[in-house]
Amino acid sequence: MFVPACAVNDSTFQKLVLESDIPVLVDFWAPWCGPCRMIAPLIDELARQYAGKLRCLKLNTDECPNLATEYGIRSIPTVIIFVGGEKKDTVIGAVPKSSLTSMIDKYLS
Repeated sequence: MFVPACAVNDSTFQKLVLESDIPVLVDFWAPWCGPCRMIAPLIDELARQYAGKLRCLKLNTDECPNLATEYGIRSIPTVIIFVGGEKKDTVIGAVPKSSLTSMIDKYLS
């Protein structure tokens, strides 16, 4: 069953990202950001492609500025992969799907 990338926020970040038993891809975005809207369908595609192996989440930086600051988000979109609760890799900007899949594949066993 396909679950599209869903939203994460201050109250769910700990459980959904840091305590996840599978790698988690977090898309830091904002509704006013054009490049963020460009990669949004890619994030949903990745959620479908890696269903069961990777959790894909979207974090609105306008709604969660503290988390954005904590993870050093200076420009959006920024995509971070977390494994075992640790930040492992980051991709900044609207990048092609291949850039995201090559990052993800490094962390899936």
